[in-house]
Amino acid sequence: MPGQKSSSHPVDARCAKAHCILVLQGGGALGAYQGGVYEVLTRIHRDPDWVAGVSIGAINAALIAGNPPAHRLQRLRDFWELVSSPMPAGLATMLSGDLRGSFNEASALRGVLFGVPGFFTPRMPPATWQPRGTAGAISHYDTAPLARTLERLVDFDRINQGSTRLSVGAVNVRTGNFEYFDSARQRLDARHIMASGALPPGFPPVEIDGEHYWDGGLVSNTPLQYVLDQPIAQHRMVFQVDLFPAVGRLPQTMTDVVAREKDIRFSSRTRLNTSQAVQHQRAARALARLLPKLPAALRDDPDVRELARLHQGPGNMDIVHLIYRSKGYEGHSKDYEFSRRSMLEHWQAGVADMSRTLNDPRWQAHAPDAEGVHVFDVPPSDAAVAATGRSAP
Repeated sequence: MPGQKSSSHPVDARCAKAHCILVLQGGGALGAYQGGVYEVLTRIHRDPDWVAGVSIGAINAALIAGNPPAHRLQRLRDFWELVSSPMPAGLATMLSGDLRGSFNEASALRGVLFGVPGFFTPRMPPATWQPRGTAGAISHYDTAPLARTLERLVDFDRINQGSTRLSVGAVNVRTGNFEYFDSARQRLDARHIMASGALPPGFPPVEIDGEHYWDGGLVSNTPLQYVLDQPIAQHRMVFQVDLFPAVGRLPQTMTDVVAREKDIRFSSRTRLNTSQAVQHQRAARALARLLPKLPAALRDDPDVRELARLHQGPGNMDIVHLIYRSKGYEGHSKDYEFSRRSMLEHWQAGVADMSRTLNDPRWQAHAPDAEGVHVFDVPPSDAAVAATGRSAP
């Protein structure tokens, strides 16, 4: 696995002054990128106080929150080595362009036909032959292997003791409502993590307390808004890690169309959420300055009090936005292509992007206790843009 060498970077003390939050988007096989991001975060800063995730982000979040800090990185490596297929990584290294794309498609097809170790297996007989109303009739794969993997790699007692807060998002199948399972409010177990990643029609819904849940990505593929909505007095430092870019080029082929549609659908408009947080903060500060200027008779007016309540800002925070940018040979199957080579590339991309972001002069010069909402979205390096075959957003 990449990143096993020790780092010479000094630990940045700024995160110790803030409530450090790691926010992980869904994205299947692309989730190894988040492992690389976490590796650099814990090396240069420190472990987060709160981890929130959806789908594969929920699995990565559970692996982090459900282990002691000294073991978290190894548990992430254990999971990603388990689920990445043993297709010869050396062969992928020698291939490029269309040939590498064909290798990735073959790897993805292998997962579709035979499943992914420690994650899911195809149903036999298939769904169309299963009894009506059973889990087998409404999903193509059995996720029992994932349940066993989570029980082995995640200490749910540790999560429920509350040392690191964990929040995961899922969708109620019956009501269509988005719901968060949060260790700050309830006890969590493997079902809650699996519910967040139960993407239909591949995976079956997960029953929790009489209700059934599907993948949270059906409604919102990132828990960022949930994190921003929670009342926290302390300065927040939010690391938002996305696996699908919202910005992209015009498709040239039907394969490009499918890939681009998936990027747009699952990008969850993270930039919109961050822009709204900045605008909300500005409005709240303007209102705070305005209230003392009002005549005394108006300050206790019910309408003024209601405005003051509704326009309370999200507090002071820094939002550091990281986005995985696909390689030129990665197509629409990139989120279910689990070859070992691709997993290593995704992980290393997370290491590179997080290292570049935290060493960027704009981030280094930023005061850790600055008032307001500050968003850091460091553009990709020239090398990364060249690898994607796309223009930088």
